[in-house]
Amino acid sequence: MQYKIKKIFNMNHKIDIKNVIKNTILQESQAINQLINFVDDDFTQAVQTIFASKGRVIITGIGKSAKIGEKIAATLNSTGTPSLFMHAAEAIHGDLGMIQSGDTIICISKSGNTPEIKILVPLITAFGNPLIAICGDKDSYLAKNSSFLLNCFVDKEADPNNLAPTCSTTAQLVIGDALSVALLHLRGFTSKDFAKYHPGGSLGKRLYLRVKDLYKDNEKPWIDNTTMLSDALLEISSKRLGCTAVVEKTKVIGIITDGDLRRFLSIHKENINMQSPAFKIMTKNPKTISEECFAVEALNMMRENSITQLLVVDKDNNYLGVIHLHDLLQQGII
Repeated sequence: MQYKIKKIFNMNHKIDIKNVIKNTILQESQAINQLINFVDDDFTQAVQTIFASKGRVIITGIGKSAKIGEKIAATLNSTGTPSLFMHAAEAIHGDLGMIQSGDTIICISKSGNTPEIKILVPLITAFGNPLIAICGDKDSYLAKNSSFLLNCFVDKEADPNNLAPTCSTTAQLVIGDALSVALLHLRGFTSKDFAKYHPGGSLGKRLYLRVKDLYKDNEKPWIDNTTMLSDALLEISSKRLGCTAVVEKTKVIGIITDGDLRRFLSIHKENINMQSPAFKIMTKNPKTISEECFAVEALNMMRENSITQLLVVDKDNNYLGVIHLHDLLQQGII
């Protein structure tokens, strides 16, 4: 569907939208780059304090800083650091009860001088918990009354009025990400750990879902080496997986795919003998995979060999079933 796009005018001149977007990205990237100059011992000590803490990280803020705080808390949680968000306005109306002994508090504020922050900070420090400030003014009330200051000063916001939180909130977010990654390194947090906290996502499934979790829901097409071609065709069609295993006793000796059948029928269309032994057109030593392998390994094998199914076997090459590309698609692994 196509939409009519109105030309946008500002007074008597046309707005260069692309240039505005590019300038915004440039200003925010410059603000982020400047943060490198502010990384000092307070950053190191703040990370070590959180790492050594027996409690959680409580993040607080107000306005747009509060929104950034919610995201930082989510990132910390997903990377192994238990965290909660506490809105500064709600904190002074009862939510201070969230704070427990051993918790570390992170307070986010551009100015560090808002009324809510001035009320909240003394209440937090009265509990004796470490207070980490993510603040853009090192001379502010918040900065001077915190255990550690993570300076996120920006020269100006990206909007022409220097009012809308843009560069400042981006800087806060980057500081939060830096803390999370530093803690991740200290914890030795691995991809397997990440999967524990993201079991429903495609990444989590890649890291914990195994072949045995998928193939058992499928039919189990198979024939032996005495089966006729006509019966092999029926087996492939009825089981709807595009193939059948050729089995001798319980061992896999080959595979016949619907592609094999099409090629055979195309070559022998003048004198097709559907009563001939099916094993004559099978692929010997087919690609197989253990049921204990991760599903992503099955995906990689399919990609490498340009196939859409694998025969599943146990450690003794006993035939167990078929895993299909569609199984991986349904789980969002691809």
